[in-house]
Amino acid sequence: MNMYFVDAFADQLFTGNPAAVCYASEWTADEIMQKIAAENNLPETAFLVKEGETYAIRWFTPRYEIDLCGHATLASAFVIHNFIDKGISSAVFTSQSGNLYVECRDGLYTLNFPSRPAPAIGRLEAAEQALGIPVQEFYLSRDLIAVVENEDMIKEMEPDFSRLEALAQGDGVIVTAPGNDFDFVSRCFYPKCGVNEDPVTGSAHCNLIPYWSRRLGREKMIARQLSERGGTLYCQDLGGRVLISGRAVLFYAAQIKGIL
Repeated sequence: MNMYFVDAFADQLFTGNPAAVCYASEWTADEIMQKIAAENNLPETAFLVKEGETYAIRWFTPRYEIDLCGHATLASAFVIHNFIDKGISSAVFTSQSGNLYVECRDGLYTLNFPSRPAPAIGRLEAAEQALGIPVQEFYLSRDLIAVVENEDMIKEMEPDFSRLEALAQGDGVIVTAPGNDFDFVSRCFYPKCGVNEDPVTGSAHCNLIPYWSRRLGREKMIARQLSERGGTLYCQDLGGRVLISGRAVLFYAAQIKGIL
């Protein structure tokens, strides 16, 4: 099994969100894939198997499999474009979340993902206490979404990860606000998955793009995730789908032997 470590939503190494991409001719056991993901200890490890003209993709956090991941899909498209089907400009992935599409133009990878507008829910005092900042609105999809007043609150927040992990709502918590230099900003926390803060979260923007498109009254937006590594996402709301674009950089390539 070939494995590639890629920084996604990154223009240079050691920024954006790191992902491992494992490519093989056939699936290995779920237990082995989970152990590989735990050993990598990255936010996500993606596994690819080519099936005809498409690629089946699965994503594993250090603790369990999830249904959708943006940055590891972008990293997978980067690997396909540069190492598997060299020079190919588009790829189709089959996944638990349906077909996903990626286009590559001039080094920019554009994800075509399902839009996931999240319904509003009531105030969650436990979530506010865990985040340590006042929240204006809560929404709930796969993840809990907290809308706060401004960017500075997000930059300065110091959440209590043990309290976030104990929340009943959501796999993770997305905190978002209007941006100072970008249309909107966010930070994302996934302690339940073994990732206290995810550096750049493509799947979160399946929720954030329809919200901010409606609130700002525009289809095209530029977003920034305010983690320590940081990442910029070029976003477009298509109605039932969203476009999320970014770049990627290879860290290293390796092979896994002896356990498959």
